Amino acid sequence: MSLKTLQDLLDEGVDGRHVLVRSDFNVPLNDAGEITDPGRITASLPTLKALLDGGAKVIVTAHLGRPKGEVNPRFSLAPVAEALSEALGQYVALAADVTGEDAHERANGLTEGEILLVENVRFDARETSKDEAERGAFADELAALAADNGAFVSDGFGVVHRAQASVYDVAKRLPAYAGALVGTEISELKKVAEAPEKPYVVVLGGSKVSDKLGVIEALSGKADKLIIGGGMCYTFLAAQGYNVQKSLLQEEMIDTCKDLLARHSDKLVLPVDLLAAAEFSADAENKVVALDSIPEGWLSPDIGPKSVEVFAEVLATAKTIFWNGPMGVFEIEAFSQGTAGVAQAIIDATAKNGAFSVVGGGDSAASVRVLGLDEEGFSHISTGGGASLEYLEGKELPGVAVLSA
Repeated sequence: MSLKTLQDLLDEGVDGRHVLVRSDFNVPLNDAGEITDPGRITASLPTLKALLDGGAKVIVTAHLGRPKGEVNPRFSLAPVAEALSEALGQYVALAADVTGEDAHERANGLTEGEILLVENVRFDARETSKDEAERGAFADELAALAADNGAFVSDGFGVVHRAQASVYDVAKRLPAYAGALVGTEISELKKVAEAPEKPYVVVLGGSKVSDKLGVIEALSGKADKLIIGGGMCYTFLAAQGYNVQKSLLQEEMIDTCKDLLARHSDKLVLPVDLLAAAEFSADAENKVVALDSIPEGWLSPDIGPKSVEVFAEVLATAKTIFWNGPMGVFEIEAFSQGTAGVAQAIIDATAKNGAFSVVGGGDSAASVRVLGLDEEGFSHISTGGGASLEYLEGKELPGVAVLSA
C-alpha cells in the first residue's frame, strides 16, 4: 500500500478546486498571546504554497492547545492567521467559527489562490470524541466546506497518531492525500525505524518515564545505547537507590525502572552528576553535585557537565541518532546547559562522523530554536513528538494509514 501524495493531487489539477488541509499549528504562546516558536507554521508553507500556486481554494484546519471542546479566546488561531499571512505574503482570513455560517460563507467566497483558516477545531468537542458517530458528524461538516470536487490534504504530522475527526474521519469523506510535510516525515523517520546504521544511539528526556516506557521497550532491541536524561532520569536514579530529594519523581514507576535496569544494564546510559538548585527558580542558588549529594530539600533541574561529557562520548561514535526530550529545564538559562551540551554533541556527530540525526519534535525541537542552535546541524527535525515516537515504536499511525491507496 502506498500513500497518495500532494504531487499526485497537483498532477490531477487543483485549479478552482476547494482543498481542505489539516495543518499542525499547535505553536507555543507566551502570556501576551505571542507565538514564541513559529517552527510548525514554517513547516506548513511548502504544501500551502504549492496548492495556492496551483490555483486551489485552500481551507486550513488546525488546533491550538487544549480548549476541551469549548470556545476559549485564549486558544484562538488569530495569532496563527497573522503569522501565516506574513509567512505566505498574502492575507489569510480567519473564520469566526469552525464549520458554522461564517466558515461556510468565507469558504464559498474563496477565489483561486486564496486561503482561509477556520477556528480551532478543538473548540468543537466532537473533534476528539471517542464516539465514531460524533466524530463522523463533525467530519461531514468539515468535508462540506470543500464543496463538490473537493480534496483533503493531511499535512499535520504532529496529529497523525490520533484518530480525530479533522485528521482521520474527514480523510474517509474526501479524496485524501499526504502533504509534503507528512511525506517528508515518513521518509526520514523510516530511515531510523527500519534499518538504522549502527551504532544506533537513542537520547530520551522529558518529564515522565511512563510517557517513554513504550519506546524504551521497543528500541531496547534495536538501539546500541539509550541515553536517559531529563525529568525521567530521577526515577531511574531512585531505582538505583539515590535520594533525588525534591526532583521530579514517579514513585509508581520505580519498580519498572529497576526491571529495565536489570534487563538492559548494558544499553542504558544514565547521568553521572547533576545540577542541583535550592528551588525551581531562575535566580535560585545552584551547584553541580554528585548523584548522592543533592542537598537536603533541593531539586535537580538539569544534568551536570560530566554527564554531558559521558553522553557526548557515546554519541561521538554513533551513525544513527534519535533524540526526543530535553535533558533539563532548557527554558531557564541557568538550567539549559545539559540540553545545549547534548544537542551540540549530536550536531558534532552529524558533522564529524556522518551520523544521521533526527530530533523527535516537541520540546526537543523547541529547545534547538530557543537555545539558538544550528538547525541545519541535524539531519532532520521532526514536527511531531508523540507521532515520531509512536512511529519508531512500530505503532500504526491512524492519520497515515487512512491515506493509503
